Amino acid sequence: MNDKSRAVSARPAGVAVLVLLVALVLVAAAVLPLSPTAYRKVTGALVVACYLAFCLWVALARRAEAAPSGGAIAADALLVAYASQTGFAEQIARRSAQALQAAGLPVHLASLAEMGGSALQRFRKALFVVSTTGEGDAPDSVAGFARKTLAGDLALTGLSYGVLALGDSSYQRYCAFGQSLANWLHRQGAEPLFDPVLVDDGDEGALRHWQHYLNVLGASAEMEDWAAPSYQPWTLAERRLLNDGSPGDPAYHLALVAATPSPGDWEAGDIAEIGPRNAPDEVASLLAALGLDGAMQVDGTQSLGDALAARVLPHDQAGRAALRGLPVPALLEALARVPHREYSIASLPADGRLELLVRQMRYPDGRLGLGSGWLTRHVRQGGQVDVRLRRNSGFHPPPPERPMILIGNGTGMAGLRAHLKARAAAGAPRNWLLFGERTPEHDFFHRGEIEAWRERGVLERLDLAFSRTAGWPRYVQDCLPAAAADLRAWVDDGAAIYVCGSLQGMAAGVAAELERILGRDRLDELAGQGRYRRDVY
Repeated sequence: MNDKSRAVSARPAGVAVLVLLVALVLVAAAVLPLSPTAYRKVTGALVVACYLAFCLWVALARRAEAAPSGGAIAADALLVAYASQTGFAEQIARRSAQALQAAGLPVHLASLAEMGGSALQRFRKALFVVSTTGEGDAPDSVAGFARKTLAGDLALTGLSYGVLALGDSSYQRYCAFGQSLANWLHRQGAEPLFDPVLVDDGDEGALRHWQHYLNVLGASAEMEDWAAPSYQPWTLAERRLLNDGSPGDPAYHLALVAATPSPGDWEAGDIAEIGPRNAPDEVASLLAALGLDGAMQVDGTQSLGDALAARVLPHDQAGRAALRGLPVPALLEALARVPHREYSIASLPADGRLELLVRQMRYPDGRLGLGSGWLTRHVRQGGQVDVRLRRNSGFHPPPPERPMILIGNGTGMAGLRAHLKARAAAGAPRNWLLFGERTPEHDFFHRGEIEAWRERGVLERLDLAFSRTAGWPRYVQDCLPAAAADLRAWVDDGAAIYVCGSLQGMAAGVAAELERILGRDRLDELAGQGRYRRDVY
């Protein structure tokens, strides 16, 4: 029996116990020959027993629901560890663990207090959800772990990790415990999956970003947002295929124009959260299967068809059959809302357009991905796209006087392009771009623009890798060994290193080469100074 079924089966058992105890109270009231005083005492005792049984049932049910791994720890289990002061970190950790387990991943959920000694060495992958209390202190429950484990050394080579750090920027040492934990893990030989996600006073955008990383690690891409973004309408002004003839999946340049006079501002490095919609033919297919009219109004502001376009729809017969006969309100309640998708912004506000670089993704059954399918095929040009701009301060530009090394692959060019635009506008000439894709003929995204920057001196150096063409370095990280001496010289001159692109493969490969060239301590020092930053997905 899996943990979910254990949690569900705990409920009927608990209900049965409660019904039995309530029945005992009623029997006692009816048949026991007691004086009024004794009667009140016996009845009170039974009521207390009912209450204690109820508390025990709730505790057991919560434990069943909250322990996704249960029993023995699977050899390949992903650790989700939390350090909580008020319970919020524990709540987020439990939701994270349940989302990963729902996708079929083996998960072990535990308090960080249980991870002292060599316990961390049992895992190859771990996520940490930790709070900071007071002025940079660990939560009380993990003070022992912080004092004993973090003060020493523990060989963690082979462990990959991610950190969600909860804090309050009104305190001087913002998210200090989370960042100290991340730094300690890296010093022990563990490799970060992504840069720590900092959550300022429960910031919903940062929590959605954490959900994005859960998706990357295997949680369902259709997991409903924990906090829905507040979207604004934008208009699709341009959609252009960039890699016609490529051996890879199609990649598109998209341009959006705000439908409102004040859509908000953004900087290079910021993120566009897109609210995708289902393809019109998929909505029509479900309506036909359920025998419903998509034009009927459901809340006075939208049609049933529009409401279903923003819901996660079943694509199998069993899923559709479960919805037949439901009243419309119950139907909509049964379907989760479509979650947002994140894309690096490839333009600046001065361009007058929000530009994206989006590659078509597909589900295992061949269907287009929800977000990429909506943007690259289903929304018509001139149609509305829901957008929320999200600050990504951890990837904002360095000062113009600081040299900048930009490394990325694939659609990571979007984030790098915005930075190069910002550098060109600021008159900052010391820029070095290292970029990798499949072929130079078809996949050198925004080639004309980049070559123009090279000619104008905006780009001092350009290194390219193409994995499907002989004579080039295969991957972008393969450009780094031959450039090691120059890389060290740029860093000695104060350069910042920004990495944007795929989490799987590229990010780890680049990190390994940078560590080999610069040394782990130097790379950690750069990260601490804000001179080594990553936006990976």
